[in-house]
Amino acid sequence: MIERWGRAGGFAAVALTAVLWAGAADAEINAHRAIYTMTLGTSRTDSGVTGARGAMAYQWGETCDGWTVEQRYKLTLSYAESQDVVIVSNFVTWESKDGLRYRFNQKETRDGTVDEEIRGEAQLDGPGKGGKITFEMPQPKTMTLPPGALFPSAHTILLLAKAQAGENFVSRQVFDGATVEGAVLVTAAIGGKVQPDPNDPLKAPILQHPGWRVRLAFFPADVNEEKPDYELGMLLLDNGVSRDMLIDYGDYTIKAKLDSIEPLPKPTC
Repeated sequence: MIERWGRAGGFAAVALTAVLWAGAADAEINAHRAIYTMTLGTSRTDSGVTGARGAMAYQWGETCDGWTVEQRYKLTLSYAESQDVVIVSNFVTWESKDGLRYRFNQKETRDGTVDEEIRGEAQLDGPGKGGKITFEMPQPKTMTLPPGALFPSAHTILLLAKAQAGENFVSRQVFDGATVEGAVLVTAAIGGKVQPDPNDPLKAPILQHPGWRVRLAFFPADVNEEKPDYELGMLLLDNGVSRDMLIDYGDYTIKAKLDSIEPLPKPTC
């Protein structure tokens, strides 16, 4: 799992994935349901953020023609000079197994008031080609996707394929429907292979897979911006499961700790 995390605690899922092309044909991605606990990691004095607490439920399921993701979370952010802010988000997506079609639906509230609601669909004209995004909300509009852009599942598959091949850097335009910006640049630094921990306290067979330390940088849509909006570090297993994560906003970080996980069955097609 790779997450698109918004500024100041707004998060949007980037889907878990399955094999979309021959380069990752030996991957065995496991659909699953997981629960994460979110807490504040580090915080600079001038950030104003003094605490964070919450939980995220994540479910990735497989259908005969695609992959579904449902992410629901509640996060409370505490500030030194203002009241706590409670953020609740529901994010649901579907991506076709050929990586060419994508539907997205996100609703986020802050302190009980709807802060953002985004819904629409996107389609690529073919592998490596451009395409079109159609937003139904917050207002009807269309945007183009550049050639080579990827949806979240295809992006995760690419990372796993590159990691298996021993490559250390990947840079791609990715669209996930988390914002109305369109595709954004995501760069990934991939570390060495990490073997599974036989003494993992969760004792879940789905976690007994090797993986790689991955550091993602999410850049703003404005190509003139040189610094990423935020970075995400994680241990990404070769079956698509993401172990504990760290979201780095520069002036503070948020930890997401995996508390429980269970595999989901494959469909009968």
